[in-house]
Amino acid sequence: MNNETSHFRISRTSNLAFLPLAYFLPEEIITKCPTLRKLPRCLGDIVNSKRKMKMINSDQFRIEVMDSTAALTFPHFGFRGWKEHYSGDFPVWRLSYSTGLWGKLLEEETGWGLKVLFQTPSRELIPYFEKDYINEAMRLIVERAIEEKGWQPILDVVKELPCDEDFEKVNSFVRIDFLRKWYHTRVENVQTVSLEECLEDDEHGIYYVEDKSTPFENNVVGDDYVVRFKAGLSEKDIIILEMRVNGLTYEKIAERMGYKNHSGVIKRIKAIAKDFEDYEDLAHTFVERS
Repeated sequence: MNNETSHFRISRTSNLAFLPLAYFLPEEIITKCPTLRKLPRCLGDIVNSKRKMKMINSDQFRIEVMDSTAALTFPHFGFRGWKEHYSGDFPVWRLSYSTGLWGKLLEEETGWGLKVLFQTPSRELIPYFEKDYINEAMRLIVERAIEEKGWQPILDVVKELPCDEDFEKVNSFVRIDFLRKWYHTRVENVQTVSLEECLEDDEHGIYYVEDKSTPFENNVVGDDYVVRFKAGLSEKDIIILEMRVNGLTYEKIAERMGYKNHSGVIKRIKAIAKDFEDYEDLAHTFVERS
């Protein structure tokens, strides 16, 4: 495979064309993909294995590369939350799956593509790229695609006129914020819709959290003025808090957020709790003085 002409014999619709993107993914994503984590880091191990070639040509390989690449590009379109917060009807969700385009632009921006990959010695390990480098490369190619493909007017309209169908039917902060705005702009004789009403669960209510040792998360969601408090949180903290409210364990959150263990999640929850206590004290002081 150390042959320059091989680069030109591979159609961009072939699964082999997805290899540069597969090797460009961060290790923390690859380890969560059943097929990609079996992909050898030496090209020689692929060439000499019919089983590995069959794996690369499988639909599952293509799906995992497409899903993972979309997850990396989506945040750079300027919309809150993760790709998973939105449905397949969301225009930006669909744009994030322009996998062939991402592979082409990645090669043009960084030089990493089929040609360089296949010039790698067959027994040489292909190292993992640094996470910051991956993020910056994805930012550049998304911004370039928006400009070259003329997507900005689409993005502007989507931001101005979001639809209910754009969101997954889960109790995420992204959807809650949309619902609050949607009710206020489309319903006559508007009444305030509380977070409790938006998130009410018939079975056990929004206040259910598997680990009851930290009731702080419930209190945050229970107060309407959480909207103002939430505005001061980082997106990462919002996502962690959201998953706790939805009943995920610390271990599960750590896995999804890429922490080495759940202690990091606990520290973040405690830090948010402390900020919220300070926020409550300040709010109560203000009310008393008023």
